[in-house]
Amino acid sequence: MNPSLHSCLIDLPAHFRCQDILAFHRRDSQQLAEQVEGDALRKGLLWAGQPACLSIRFTAGQATAELAIDGPSTAPRRKSPWGTGTAATLNLLAQRLLGLTQPVDAFAAAYRDHPQLGRLLAERPGLRVPQTATPFEALSWAVTGQQISVHAAVAVRRKLIQTTGSQHSSGLWCYPDAAQVAASSEAELRQAGFSQSKAATLFALARQVADGQLPLDDWLACETASLPVDAIREQLLQVRGIGPWTVNYALLRGFGWLDGSLHGDVAVRRKLQHLLGANAPLSERQTAAWLDEFKPWRALVGAHLWAMPL
Repeated sequence: MNPSLHSCLIDLPAHFRCQDILAFHRRDSQQLAEQVEGDALRKGLLWAGQPACLSIRFTAGQATAELAIDGPSTAPRRKSPWGTGTAATLNLLAQRLLGLTQPVDAFAAAYRDHPQLGRLLAERPGLRVPQTATPFEALSWAVTGQQISVHAAVAVRRKLIQTTGSQHSSGLWCYPDAAQVAASSEAELRQAGFSQSKAATLFALARQVADGQLPLDDWLACETASLPVDAIREQLLQVRGIGPWTVNYALLRGFGWLDGSLHGDVAVRRKLQHLLGANAPLSERQTAAWLDEFKPWRALVGAHLWAMPL
């Protein structure tokens, strides 16, 4: 099979933290769908329904993105937020994956002198939140990780990809889109390691996305400033098994929205306790109250707390 090839070159800002991006895609040690070698990553994904391999290589001040799409150019394609594989849409995808659409310099300028947060900003200048290829990937990963360890969630994610995804000619597996998950069954999701409740939630989400009730791709096409966050939140919370943490995580990883309060995140609360020097664990209410000071950047503050060593 001769894949269709596309490429683009992206200039990176000063203090760009490529190691954060590489670490995010290094979560699965078996490298089923993402591979990281040196200063480069390869990720299997679906591009308008076709298996594709995205490669990003970092050099001094630049990133080179290449996309290899399987199948003839005339093959039927499902609707995709990224179009049909032009350099312009590849550039847009790569910039989002790298967090380059996030105005982190304005955030740093506003809070570099803050008594607690200022120290975190100085330790990790330019920190950005790596994003998923699609909002569905972020949302389904959030469901997968509910109330289990990252290690366990990665194992379930791997089985989900093998059960419902497809394989690129390079050998990498592609994270499934909503149509593929909706074409499976709750029983198959259970076999992939999901609990009964999580399988029902993920299957319901996939069906609603696939039939257009949850127009994730349409929302993704919005500018961040005009993202209908309230409408997204309202619709997602109507799905049984979706709570505020899942919504805010999906908005952050899938849409780059930086103001979702992550006070429900155990790691955020634990690290905030350490940052503040509190003797007792902080409640969700206490954490939410502290994060409220940083609107409209609460999720980005949460990301700095995630990155903070204990």
